[in-house]
Amino acid sequence: MDLVRHGTPLAAPSVTGAVRGATRQRTEGRDGEAVSGSSARGAVRPDLEDVFRRDYPLVVAVAARVLGSRDSAEDVAQEVFLSFGRSSVPAGEARGWLSVAAAHTALNLIRSGRRRASREESAASADDPLVPDVAEAVLTLEDRRQVRAALARLPQKQAVALVLRHSGLSYADVATALDMSTGSVGTTVRRAESALRKELNRHASSD
Repeated sequence: MDLVRHGTPLAAPSVTGAVRGATRQRTEGRDGEAVSGSSARGAVRPDLEDVFRRDYPLVVAVAARVLGSRDSAEDVAQEVFLSFGRSSVPAGEARGWLSVAAAHTALNLIRSGRRRASREESAASADDPLVPDVAEAVLTLEDRRQVRAALARLPQKQAVALVLRHSGLSYADVATALDMSTGSVGTTVRRAESALRKELNRHASSD
């Protein structure tokens, strides 16, 4: 499956720097003290390198559809691969698991309000151009921030299905990732688009 992207293809950075470095950071306390326990050992699965290089562009693309910023999406990718590196997810199921994890993580960032305003400003600048995202694909004339906020208010499964589909995943890929029938993907995506528009209209009418 070809991922729908614009511009220069995204190359995966070194897994050693992006994931193992994050592992070391996560195993330190807030004051820089090492955290005891198994998580401090920073053990990662042996197939992480191969999966990382294969699926990093997809994970960033999925997160970027939600967040609209490549920098923010790469932060999400680091977190997702860190979790994958410590998981027991079969390598054959990694692509779907990573896609869903990227969408969940990005949506949770919006819901929790943990995204920094500087990220929005960076995404709007010429130095960090926006990558295509759900806001542009579904409602190109709406304010991106409002679209993302509305997207985060959708039922989780609808929001994730919409993000994955607009990230270039096929109906079959979305169905596998979300453990649903292929025939129900189109219906779920259409309902998500309709719900997204309703959320935006409700927000506009309340202003």
